[in-house]
Amino acid sequence: MKEAMMFKGARTILDVCVSVKEGENVFIVTDMFQEGIGQVLAAAAMERGAEVTLGVMTPREKAGQEPPKIIAEGMKHADVVLLPVSYSVTHTYAVKEAAAKGARILVMTDFTEEMLIHGGIEADFRELKPICRFVAHSFTCGKRVHLTSPGGTDLTMDITGRRGNALYCIVEPGEFSTVPTVEANVSPIEGTANGRIVADASIPYLGIGLLDEPVIVDVKDGFITKISGGRQADILRRDLESHNDKNSFNIAELGIGLNPKCRMCGIMLEDEGVVGTAHIGIGTNITLGGDTKAPCHYDLIMWDPRVEIDGTLVIDGPRVIF
Repeated sequence: MKEAMMFKGARTILDVCVSVKEGENVFIVTDMFQEGIGQVLAAAAMERGAEVTLGVMTPREKAGQEPPKIIAEGMKHADVVLLPVSYSVTHTYAVKEAAAKGARILVMTDFTEEMLIHGGIEADFRELKPICRFVAHSFTCGKRVHLTSPGGTDLTMDITGRRGNALYCIVEPGEFSTVPTVEANVSPIEGTANGRIVADASIPYLGIGLLDEPVIVDVKDGFITKISGGRQADILRRDLESHNDKNSFNIAELGIGLNPKCRMCGIMLEDEGVVGTAHIGIGTNITLGGDTKAPCHYDLIMWDPRVEIDGTLVIDGPRVIF
């Protein structure tokens, strides 16, 4: 019976998010842990007359790892690509190349069956679209960003010439979006971020999830120089060091959560969309408008951000300032 309840969210994804049409090629890329969700999406796509392929791969070992070549090649020939996977493949060449071929791509990393029934999936994505696009446009037009938070974040970065990305769960050809998070984000120019990040909400990777105590990250010239805090900070630091790649420490993204239905629960695509939060992405940024390919991409989420763009207040906690 749960599958019947999951169909409501699956229909939202097929009808609203990707607007699948009869006869279109829908490629659902999943892994052995998420196959049940992939099957529900496949059934909903077949119900709409699509030509459906379900590709089940070995779960990736970490976020940002490329999918197998046979999967990546199939993505380039699909009209619609759905990605219910355990570990993110969002920031990969496979996604970038499929988008360049015109695919409509929806990212569903670490999705649960519950997420197809309740939470962020219940939002009105069409209603949130103009808000998300406004914030993204503000990034596109801006040069200098100053991010602060009551928890202690104080970070500046240069975004001159970088595009703002509006991810509101509705995609056109050549676009990708996450779901159910609604966020506007931008990738700062490499080497320009300076200051301190204090994550006090969530780091939904590496088994960290909701934070027991703040994770404090010092940044100089675009790279993390120090990570301090407790047990969860140590998990993050050890993982980044294990890659033996400087780019793992790159400041890759500033994102703003804009979905009023999302809940802070330790799952990435719910946590990042929570209204009244911001996240700093670290590692790779090639799908966001940046130039850095790293072995990973993690997000550090904080409460009550205050974002100024060229001295103008745009985000004040849960409020978007128009």
